[in-house]
Amino acid sequence: MNNSFGGVPGQNSTMSPQEQQMVKMMQGAFESCVVKTAMSGVAGFGMGAAFGLFMSSFEYAGPTMNEELVKQTTKQQIKHAFKDMGTRSMSMAKNFGLVGMIYSGTECCIESYRAKNDLVNSVAAGAFTGGALAARAGPQAMALGAGGFALFSLAIDWYMRRD
Repeated sequence: MNNSFGGVPGQNSTMSPQEQQMVKMMQGAFESCVVKTAMSGVAGFGMGAAFGLFMSSFEYAGPTMNEELVKQTTKQQIKHAFKDMGTRSMSMAKNFGLVGMIYSGTECCIESYRAKNDLVNSVAAGAFTGGALAARAGPQAMALGAGGFALFSLAIDWYMRRD
């Protein structure tokens, strides 16, 4: 028997027709480009927030500390550090979320249009994403961004598919 969740064969046989229809509807929703794009944005936002928090913690270590910060009380220093961590986390979260949404949405649209799931989709989505993110910096930056992101996408997707 065909099991839509890939689990034990015949598992869906205990479901009522309404439940089976609901499962099909949910699967269809999760396969839509809009939902994939939104999920990538949320996941990118979360990873960006964690990465920003991690990276901002390194600024307060080492000999290059701001002289004004050293003269403040401990409470003021901690307040400043937490405020800076929050600002950097939010900035990275928005950037990672945006990159995830652009790339995932583009790849899903290309895959839907081509009706194929191959490396070309990743390269094209990477090129579009890199070019779109560098659009404000001019055509040369767009070309470099498109090429760099396309190569990065190719390398990652090739590595993930290399069975």
